[in-house]
Amino acid sequence: MFEYELQRMNHAELVREAAAQRLTHEAAEAGGATRGLRLFGRRHGNHGTEGKVDGGDRGRFVRAA
Repeated sequence: MFEYELQRMNHAELVREAAAQRLTHEAAEAGGATRGLRLFGRRHGNHGTEGKVDGGDRGRFVRAA
């Protein structure tokens, strides 16, 4: 019976930890939702979202078919 009670306490603790972790994750998503939208499509100067590509090593790879 003692082992059963220990298992129940352990299970309850794990459920509490999971709930706290889920709440933290949801709060981070809610707080970062507007921030994430701004950062995702942000443009730097005249460059697009992908940035500038350096063409200095063009001879390094074979040409794709």
